[in-house]
Amino acid sequence: MGKVGVKWLGHAAFVITSPGERKIYVDPWLENPLSPLKPGDIKDADIVLVTHDHFDHIGNAADIVKSSPEAVLISQPETAQKLQSEMGVPSERVIFGGFGMNTGACTAVKGIQVIMVHAFHSSATANPCGYVLILEDGKKIYHAGDTGIFSDMKLIGELYPLDLALIPIGSCFTMDPYQASKALSLLNPKRVIPMHFKTFPILVQDAGSFKELAKREAPGVEVIILEPGQEYSFE
Repeated sequence: MGKVGVKWLGHAAFVITSPGERKIYVDPWLENPLSPLKPGDIKDADIVLVTHDHFDHIGNAADIVKSSPEAVLISQPETAQKLQSEMGVPSERVIFGGFGMNTGACTAVKGIQVIMVHAFHSSATANPCGYVLILEDGKKIYHAGDTGIFSDMKLIGELYPLDLALIPIGSCFTMDPYQASKALSLLNPKRVIPMHFKTFPILVQDAGSFKELAKREAPGVEVIILEPGQEYSFE
């Protein structure tokens, strides 16, 4: 099998390319000022994940699902209903026949296991969440969504030993760099990519302080800092 590719699209948006070349888009708000892609550029999504119903996360999920013939959308039930009734996503393109799924659920789509885990934040519909992805080769990636630090991160790391964590560091709406560095000591991933920073002036503007704090709080974790549009690959 091939490598895992993780491209940051700005804010909390990523496209993950699995070893089997599946394209997984997470929180694809492509109208963010740092995004290298526009919604119309994407026609190859296999899975689209939404962590919660805020404009900067639900973003262009509906557009991407509708323009990608094979895409399956995964979100919480109430958010899934909104995506169908207000944004025109066909029910047959939403996991479990349009119902969506909820915290604790695990499903398999095109060889990718998707586990919905909780997050501590707010949302216009449903409860916010994060996702653990288990790829075809067994690699495990955690996208935390928008969240504060919580002690069950340790349990997530124990249940699903993580090859990569994608965690917010921007403060104001999520963890700040110090809390995010402490979260690493709970999650214990092999690698981390910080997200949800520098999109707006109100957020932390660079990941330098996070990297320094992570050296102290979780010295065994490799910190990878991407620029929007940059891709990191591993195997």
